[in-house]
Amino acid sequence: MTAIGKTAILVGKSEDIAELGRLVVDVGDRTIGIFRVQGRLYAYENTCPHQGGPVCQGKIMPKVREKIDADKKARGMVFDRSEMHIVCPWHGAEYVITTGVHAVAPDVRLTTIEVEERGGEIYVSA
Repeated sequence: MTAIGKTAILVGKSEDIAELGRLVVDVGDRTIGIFRVQGRLYAYENTCPHQGGPVCQGKIMPKVREKIDADKKARGMVFDRSEMHIVCPWHGAEYVITTGVHAVAPDVRLTTIEVEERGGEIYVSA
């Protein structure tokens, strides 16, 4: 993993974030949410672009997609665990955790924070 370009701030230990878990921390005047998906960390400012809600404190859930059979008929909805989302608790806006991009509006995205894991500790950029 590459080193963080700005000042690195220690925010926790690796064991603080289980797979599909999160850690929400205050760093200066920002609140940051850090997520672990498929062993990798992703960090975002805890502000939803929709209306400023605490997005990183929302529900973590798999993408919901429509199940289509061989005849191209809808057969209900299913969870797709290959793409995990964070759902803003204020209005339900969904973002792909691994990209920070809104699930249906690709021009809307969370503000990414540099995050690094080394020596059993987690650092974010200041």
